[in-house]
Amino acid sequence: MKRILVIVISSLLLLGCAMTNRLSNENIEIDFLDEHILPADLIYENTKVGGLSGIDYYNGSYYLVSDQASNPRIYIANIDIKNKKFESIELEKLITIEKTGQFFEAYLDLEAVRYDSDSKEIVIASEGMIDQSKDPGIYRLNEQGELKNKFKLPSYFSSTGNKKPRNNGVFEGLTESFDKKAYWTATELPLEHEGPKPKIYPTKSHIRITKFDKKTGDPVHQFVYKLDGISKLPINYFAVNGVTEILEYKQDRFLILERAYSAGYGSHGNTVKIFEVDASKATNTLNFENLKNENYLKAEKKLIFNFKSVRDKLTDGIIDNIEGMTFGPELENGKRSLILVSDNNFNSFSKQLNQFILLEIDFKNL
Repeated sequence: MKRILVIVISSLLLLGCAMTNRLSNENIEIDFLDEHILPADLIYENTKVGGLSGIDYYNGSYYLVSDQASNPRIYIANIDIKNKKFESIELEKLITIEKTGQFFEAYLDLEAVRYDSDSKEIVIASEGMIDQSKDPGIYRLNEQGELKNKFKLPSYFSSTGNKKPRNNGVFEGLTESFDKKAYWTATELPLEHEGPKPKIYPTKSHIRITKFDKKTGDPVHQFVYKLDGISKLPINYFAVNGVTEILEYKQDRFLILERAYSAGYGSHGNTVKIFEVDASKATNTLNFENLKNENYLKAEKKLIFNFKSVRDKLTDGIIDNIEGMTFGPELENGKRSLILVSDNNFNSFSKQLNQFILLEIDFKNL
């Protein structure tokens, strides 16, 4: 009994070191406003609505990307918000991505989407399928869903090299840069040779967040970000924590969404947090072939919102697999809205939701 108690206490101490739990909101304050659930059996234009892993807002329309690799697609939706509440969410258009042309990849696992108002194009991020030697990618589409070109990736993101990303752990986050001249993308997990996946105990789980020039598609800058540990000891074997979305709201300042999942808890295995991140002093690691061999400064992070604090306001207390995040329209009080969406994995594992969440965000020092 004494040995079991020591193990439990040790685990709790390690957990405290592995995770960021202290809220810091001197610069940013976030408040929960509302939730809306799309039906799990919703069919639109002969497609089942699910796998919603990215969202973006532009000029009154919302772009939602589905990660179903057999039918990569984008939904355009109207989300009506009044009095800090969701009035309705209606799908208005389906964009099916053309599976032809010079830039088509045989496996598009779409995880993020942004609308480029300058070029009137859509930018998407794909994880590829590393285990099948299918590269990840960042692509431009026209509004008809035709692949026009792709960004140029550093060699360490290739699926076929000696140094490569983890399967199902590549490009998850995508944001237009604050100056609108570039795009940033984040890997969900560390590259295989650069660090372990997060554990219940502290690990050096560092990911790369890379900036690409809009016009040329070339990588131009990069910084390192440290992931939190997983939040719950898994009852079954599987557990993961990674970045699922990023937003640059000021030069070198980001909102970063982390989602942890531990198997064995049914619909309650997720822990989701939003961090304020300052990359202004972080080292440019773009030309580092292996982070293990280098000295560098990583970005600074502060926890500003933990979805655990609003669990009792969510359907069945479920914090779902939240993967998409975008700034929405200005609210009646002049503050900005922040809208998030969950990937329900088409209910493959347990009861999951097409969950939309509305937050109010107040930048105090902008």
